Amino acid sequence: MNEQSVGLLGATSLVGQCLLRQLVHNDYRISAFSRRLFTENHPQIIWRQLDRKDYFSDPTENKTIPLWLCVAPIWILPEHFDLLLAYGARRIVVLSSTSRFTKNLSTDSNEREIAMRLIKSEERVQAWMTAHKIEWIFLRPTMIYGYGRDKNITEMMHFIRRFGFFPLLGSAQGLRQPIHAEDVATACFKALTTFSLANRSYNLGGGETLTYRAMVNRIFAVLHQPQRILTIPLWLFQSATWVIRWLPRYRHWTSAMAERMNQNLNFDCSDLQQDLNFFPKAFELTAKDLPGQE
Repeated sequence: MNEQSVGLLGATSLVGQCLLRQLVHNDYRISAFSRRLFTENHPQIIWRQLDRKDYFSDPTENKTIPLWLCVAPIWILPEHFDLLLAYGARRIVVLSSTSRFTKNLSTDSNEREIAMRLIKSEERVQAWMTAHKIEWIFLRPTMIYGYGRDKNITEMMHFIRRFGFFPLLGSAQGLRQPIHAEDVATACFKALTTFSLANRSYNLGGGETLTYRAMVNRIFAVLHQPQRILTIPLWLFQSATWVIRWLPRYRHWTSAMAERMNQNLNFDCSDLQQDLNFFPKAFELTAKDLPGQE
């Protein structure tokens, strides 16, 4: 077995679960950290609950973990700086988001706040790691989807199942690059283990660029439902959003989301492809990506 140890923050997240499988497959020994209590046993995985202080109580655990992955929200990472130092972290791959670019001029104040939070978090984390001579890689995914657990494609699926249609603003020709969670995990693993690269930031998109409308059409197809698309004006979107936000599942929906349907949110990811030899798959939805019936 590979004697190398890896620390993983956000282990129970969608990308975290994908990473666990890949790390196990590659014979790594993982210290998996999460705020949630997780009791699944695996000989290569040691589970740690983040709100507990007995991280070092297990005598079988190697106290030095030089390699780390953070797929939890980047703004929680500063809470664990002491933890990383205690374990002797020397290299960290951190997941951020292209939302730092796409939401910074949003008409919604909450979205602008998210963008600023991402920007400030990247700056703070980078400054800290540089000061402590820890190598870092930032990966900024676009729209993550997969296994019915994401908050993008899955929520659109729930809406179509519930209401039988999907609303679009105008032609909805804005470009998208959805990326599957497995591909995000693969990029994280490659970034962690490509030791010739350090102190770099990459945007991370899927292997296909398509319009928002085309993306919605594919969702209808995988659900085996007729394509019922309702094109509505912005003022009606704003009113409908105010109403639907009373439902808990849709409380995060905003009219700004509709406005972005006609904005290009695709990125040049050629540097990542070249540096990591990474080529994610096209936007393909399968039965495994469907959420459970409500």
